[in-house]
Amino acid sequence: MTATPPRIADIDPARLTPEQARVHDRIAQGPRGRVEGPLRVWLHSPGLADRAQALGQYARYDSQLPPRLSELAILVTARIWSSGFEWAHHAPIALAAGLDQAAIDAIAAGRIPDLPDAAARAVFAFAAELHRDRQVCDTTYAAARAALGEGALVDLVGICGYYSLISMTINAFGVPHGDGPALPALPFPPTDCFRLPG
Repeated sequence: MTATPPRIADIDPARLTPEQARVHDRIAQGPRGRVEGPLRVWLHSPGLADRAQALGQYARYDSQLPPRLSELAILVTARIWSSGFEWAHHAPIALAAGLDQAAIDAIAAGRIPDLPDAAARAVFAFAAELHRDRQVCDTTYAAARAALGEGALVDLVGICGYYSLISMTINAFGVPHGDGPALPALPFPPTDCFRLPG
């Protein structure tokens, strides 16, 4: 997938305003340990950066979904948005969290992965359908609620929403993809991406 040239100046940590520096330090001292990619873009608007990074910390590290399932939802979102930085960053994290490489490869290609358990299948179907159709049918909703519970289902929507914001930032501002695995291009619009039954 071809990277878009950056459209916004990178931040210089030595020249941050006091508000930017406060947010920068909060991010760097949190579980991420560094400020990179879209978070650097957000620092141009430190009020947004502060609030968005707090939601992101919850979505990535503290949600009711175990890491394997939250990373699955993140990869579906990255694929839907063709977000190269997010894919390069999270595909290795998903693998380390226990998602099978064949499933990761299937998602990268816009195919439905072969997932071994009901919870993973529910996360995939719910996230893919929500992104694709902008809603979730009763059957998919019921299966996800049964597999995950209502609290985790609310968190799943939050993860999809947060990583959509991340992906929009990456795509709008041309955030470089980084050193991780590349996300293959799909035809645009990706009408066949994750063609689910129904």
